Amino acid sequence: MIMKQWIYVLKVTRLKMLTESSTPKEDAIVAQHFAYLKDLTEKGVMILMGRTQTSDETTFGIAIFEAESEIVAKKIMENDPAVSEGVMTASLYPYKIALMRK
Repeated sequence: MIMKQWIYVLKVTRLKMLTESSTPKEDAIVAQHFAYLKDLTEKGVMILMGRTQTSDETTFGIAIFEAESEIVAKKIMENDPAVSEGVMTASLYPYKIALMRK
């Protein structure tokens, strides 16, 4: 099976979550989001993820990972608790890492 690389770009749905304060529900969902990505990392699916260190409308996060098809990649993105619970929106793109340090 040939694995392809994918990236999904995340943006918060409520900017005040970053600029003012997050709600307890948002905090819980973001914790689930982190645990989900950590689990996928430990399983060898995720390559890297992170977010910009801004707290304004330009803020975004990324998740770069491998999946065998767009259907599977979309399912991985949509199963992210931050996405499925509506705390963040996500857009999926085919991706290919060209260079990576050792």
